[in-house]
Amino acid sequence: MLRKGSNLIGSLIWLLVFMVFSVSSVLVAELSAQNQMTAESQQRSGKQSTNLELSLEDCIYKAIKNNLSLRAEMLTPQIADQSVTLAKERFIPSFTVNYNNQETNTASYSFLEASDVVQTKQDDYTVQLSQNIPLGGLFSASLYNYVNDSNRRFQTINPRYGSTLRVNFSQPLLRDFGLKYGRREIIIANYNQEISEENFQRILEDTIYQVEAAYWNLVYARENLKVRQQSLRLAQELLENNKLEIEAGTLPPIELLTAESEVSTRQADILESEALVKNFEDQLKVIINLAEEMGDVKNIQIIPKDTPSVERRVIGYEEALNTAIQKRPDLEAVRMEVKTREFNYGYAKNQLLPNLEFRLSYWSPGISGDQLVYLNDDPITGVIVETIPGKRSDALKDAFDFKYKNWSVGLVLTLPLSNVITKANYAQAKLRLDQARLRLKNQQQQLDLEIGNAVRDVEINYERVQAYRAARELAEKKLEAEQEKFQVGMSTNYLVLQYQRDLRNAQTTEIKALIDYNISLANLDRVMGVGRERRQVITMIGAK
Repeated sequence: MLRKGSNLIGSLIWLLVFMVFSVSSVLVAELSAQNQMTAESQQRSGKQSTNLELSLEDCIYKAIKNNLSLRAEMLTPQIADQSVTLAKERFIPSFTVNYNNQETNTASYSFLEASDVVQTKQDDYTVQLSQNIPLGGLFSASLYNYVNDSNRRFQTINPRYGSTLRVNFSQPLLRDFGLKYGRREIIIANYNQEISEENFQRILEDTIYQVEAAYWNLVYARENLKVRQQSLRLAQELLENNKLEIEAGTLPPIELLTAESEVSTRQADILESEALVKNFEDQLKVIINLAEEMGDVKNIQIIPKDTPSVERRVIGYEEALNTAIQKRPDLEAVRMEVKTREFNYGYAKNQLLPNLEFRLSYWSPGISGDQLVYLNDDPITGVIVETIPGKRSDALKDAFDFKYKNWSVGLVLTLPLSNVITKANYAQAKLRLDQARLRLKNQQQQLDLEIGNAVRDVEINYERVQAYRAARELAEKKLEAEQEKFQVGMSTNYLVLQYQRDLRNAQTTEIKALIDYNISLANLDRVMGVGRERRQVITMIGAK
């Protein structure tokens, strides 16, 4: 009876072995078929994967060259620079020419004025040179010339030539006075240009960090895949050894189940790791915009050439903070924003003053023409006995010789009946200044937090690298020892596979810690604002 029960139990065990073996075989077959289908699909499409080896420097250069967001931001400082040029145009002298030719005909209301129609012809032009003064004033010099010809009676000079040389100067003494407010548009444009430049540098820093993070994540994904593949090979080797030992009768068939199940699990892990490689690869392709220069990049496989650094980098919190205060572009942009608000506040305050303007004019007229000589020197007779021709140049000569000197000096005071709008502008400028100062203070507090976290991450991640390296070395020794015990029959498949998993996890964790360390170094460069210098981006931009 006991023997029958033993036979029944044995049969159940062999049935269980057969079922598990069948399921494992099906899983292995399905995974193999899936990989084969993928390969056949690529072969049918006629597209083969192309390996593209890139260093980290290559990726950063391609991001600077191809990244559309960065290329768009490159134009912002150029636009701001043109705004500065446009603001400077205010102080470029302007030259004005005005010409007028007119003829008037009016009815005569007296026979003494004209017989029937009073006709006057005048031809005049003005040439003027104007210049805005940086102190807020205006200087102008003009020359006015005219020719007047009329049929009016009793004229002694007809036609008449006239010229006037005039110099005008005006200068505000209260509102809008001073070099600072006279050049207001240029100062504001310069501030905006510097802000746009710093904003571009901030985006450049962020882009460099994004490239580095994506690059090292791709390195991690590929190394993780290698570890998984190595782990699969170990499981497959153990499976083959199990089969040989079962055939030789030195190992019970049930031991085959654990090895086959582990092979199937590790094959599934490889599929997951391959997907992770593809995800990080696609992310890097987008950041560097590889399609810009290579077109369709779906079948291009990026092979990183650089290996993560294991060199320790020691930097203190105070040193990192002082560096960031000097070189963080976003912090400098906020400082420039505060300067802009301070200037606008000062200007708004200046606009509350009365408008007092000093004016100075100096002019020199000249006149010439044909002199009419009447009978008995009496114009009433209306009889012209002689005409003495005059020259146009005589009038111009008198004007430039300052033959007739005239000048005028005055002050003009303008007081608005109400300055509600001006006061509102002043209040608004004060609020914006307070807002900008609060933003600067908040930015400095955020900087303290970011620097502290970045320095701490670098230190902790380096220690993690050392600790996980020791753990991996220990896992290797434990696996080696367990394999030796298994060979002499003192261990089991389960324990060997467990130590293999421990080694795989230790290797993966060490690689992840190493990658985290390198990414934390890149992040420290970003928060300090030195990523551009460390990667020599200025040289890359010049090469571009």
